[in-house]
Amino acid sequence: MIHFPAVRRGPLRALSVRLGAALGLVLLIVTVVYLDRDGYRDVNEDGLTLLDSFYYSVVSLSTTGYGDITPVTRGARLVNVLVVTPARVLFLIILVGTTLEVLTEQYRTSLRLTRWRRTVKDHVIICGYGTKGRSAISALLETGYDKQRIIVVERGSAAVRQATSAGLVVVEGNATRSSVLNEAHVKNAKSVIIATDSDEVSVLVTLTVRQLTAGQVRIIAAAREAENAPLLRQSGAHHVIVSSATAGRLLGVSTSAPPLIDVVEDLLTPGQGMALAMRSASRDEVGVSPRKLEALVIALVRRGKVVSLADQAATAIETGDMLVYVRDDRPSSGNGHSEHNR
Repeated sequence: MIHFPAVRRGPLRALSVRLGAALGLVLLIVTVVYLDRDGYRDVNEDGLTLLDSFYYSVVSLSTTGYGDITPVTRGARLVNVLVVTPARVLFLIILVGTTLEVLTEQYRTSLRLTRWRRTVKDHVIICGYGTKGRSAISALLETGYDKQRIIVVERGSAAVRQATSAGLVVVEGNATRSSVLNEAHVKNAKSVIIATDSDEVSVLVTLTVRQLTAGQVRIIAAAREAENAPLLRQSGAHHVIVSSATAGRLLGVSTSAPPLIDVVEDLLTPGQGMALAMRSASRDEVGVSPRKLEALVIALVRRGKVVSLADQAATAIETGDMLVYVRDDRPSSGNGHSEHNR
């Protein structure tokens, strides 16, 4: 099932409000009729009880009108003209309006789904909306990625509600199932980020994605344990990030060299000062040493592989190289968020 970001209150809530209004209207008419019960006559001629008042109000507002209870005094007939009849019209409006609103909402959702399926392409699929999944989405949004090009695959109802509340499109279901990933248009995706809470599930999701896409879609998977990283790579993941090992290294660095933690956090948090970025080498930079550029280049990406500046191959920039550099990412800076990872 595909869930879109909520743009208005749901049909169920609207239905509840209208039913409450209809019930309130019935109670109002019951009160009016019961207070003026002496002005009405029923076929038994034994007077109106509270139950009779409810009966008369319901059949009158629903336009059934059996005629077994009728107003006989002028006051009762005046109340029928001024109160009961307008209430009858309002009651019908509430019922018809509720039906129309529910049908309109269903049509709008169907139309929105059709339009989405026709246009979704080059998107990022996030499998799992836990801590890692939310952090990955935050990082994408902070670098200027369009929220409409992010699709969450999640089976937990609570997480689904959180994701839709955050304005994300969600495919509800198990990411290990081919049908669920096909609903997310995995074959047209740019990349798939696997951020589940279990390494075993991550392996199954990776295998399923690779089978559906024939390895044409980049897969980035998170592993809790380092020993499972090779298995994820063998399953088809292009990149594997070991969360426990990375956290452990940062904990160790924080003990031996505390200022380095601040540097790492600064680099990973956009808008704080420094940020890692990547761009293509320009034509006039080809043949130049990356150390001589104005930007602080820390590595090259050549034919899909990272080349350290310490390597002999990084002495000069070649055509097609990507430059990994540190940029000034403070909000007041001129380049700010104008440059995004490509």
